[in-house]
Amino acid sequence: MMPRTLLARTFLLLAWLVLLTTAAWLSLFRYIEAEPRARETAQLAASAVNLIRASLFAAAPDKRLNLFMEFSTREGIRLLPAEPEDRIEAMPDSRFHRLLQRELSTRLGEHTRVAASVDDQPGFWVSFRLDETDEEEYWLVLPRERATRSIAGHWLSWGLLAIALALAVAWLIASRISRPLKAMAKSAETVGRGQIPAPLPEDGAEELSRLAHAFNTMARDLERHDKDRSEVLAGISHDLRTPLTRLRLEAEMSIADEGARLAVIADIGQMEAVISQFMDFARADSGEAAEQTDPASLLQGIADRQACVGHPLSVTVGAAPTMLLRPKALTRAVTNLIDNAWKYGGGEITLNAQAIADELWIEIGDHGPGIAADEVDRLKRPFTRLDSARSNAGGTGLGLAIVERVARLHEGRLELLPNAEGGLLARLVLPIRR
Repeated sequence: MMPRTLLARTFLLLAWLVLLTTAAWLSLFRYIEAEPRARETAQLAASAVNLIRASLFAAAPDKRLNLFMEFSTREGIRLLPAEPEDRIEAMPDSRFHRLLQRELSTRLGEHTRVAASVDDQPGFWVSFRLDETDEEEYWLVLPRERATRSIAGHWLSWGLLAIALALAVAWLIASRISRPLKAMAKSAETVGRGQIPAPLPEDGAEELSRLAHAFNTMARDLERHDKDRSEVLAGISHDLRTPLTRLRLEAEMSIADEGARLAVIADIGQMEAVISQFMDFARADSGEAAEQTDPASLLQGIADRQACVGHPLSVTVGAAPTMLLRPKALTRAVTNLIDNAWKYGGGEITLNAQAIADELWIEIGDHGPGIAADEVDRLKRPFTRLDSARSNAGGTGLGLAIVERVARLHEGRLELLPNAEGGLLARLVLPIRR
């Protein structure tokens, strides 16, 4: 149930802190406020009783009825005689009402009773006697609000406003922490796809600023190393092609033995293939711009060229929408997969493509020995080859690395799966972006 994002987790923790702190503050306020409020309420009730006592003693007997009416009309105070058969409902058993009972008993005497209602008439009922020695008892009925303990509305309003402001500040703090980390995660994904991300802003808190600076430095170093590697590979490959061409020409003209000549020419061809793979790896992300491309036409063109060089394919290309692709890079990737299938696989080579949901699946299948599941990730790294039946032919170990880089360049992925009919199924998954 815990949210997964840093923003949500940080905000949730801060919100819990704010709510718990506010709840603790309100509880403490209620506890501290109970005693002075009870003392104040008891003082008001005792003052009313004493005032009535003094008024009754001072007023003439024939004026007392009018005096009672004045109290009731102006102050909302009623005075009733207490009867033995009165049905009395006690005040709630709370700390505030216990304190109120104690304070009234201190001020008016131990015989003082407090009730929430008498004979089903709600109010703040306080019993008293005109004289301590007098057995006759009266009820003083005050408005119920005077004995009702509740937090004032303005306190509740200010508390809610404080909570809202605290939660807003918590969201601001959480977002300021998570925003640069989210941007850094996106930049890291861009680096993982073999692309160069835009530099991160190096502002904000010192720790985040230093982290952004370190990441920008790392990205620049990776870009420089990648360019240096590509230039070295491209330069070596380019420089080797000229002497290899001369060797091929000299072999064809100078070696009389047919078998030896063909063997030398085959070795030179294999060397040229290695150089071609070096060149493909060096320019896998050479800055080719994405353009609107029809995948079906592109794949059919690859299949036709393969048929021309003696590598016929079983082609099934479903309907796919025109999408943003890098045609040259994708052609190199698919061609590498087909070449691997012919070199290391066997049987009929299939090329299938179909649009599934928002992805384009390009699948090249063979019927060779396949690849173990625990070797898949290792074989996607450059200069890595499988020490099994699939490595009988010569190679550089760059084929799958080139395909992996092209897949990441398109924000896709390369999957190496067991073929349902035996062998390997290489699936290139590309998101459909228009």
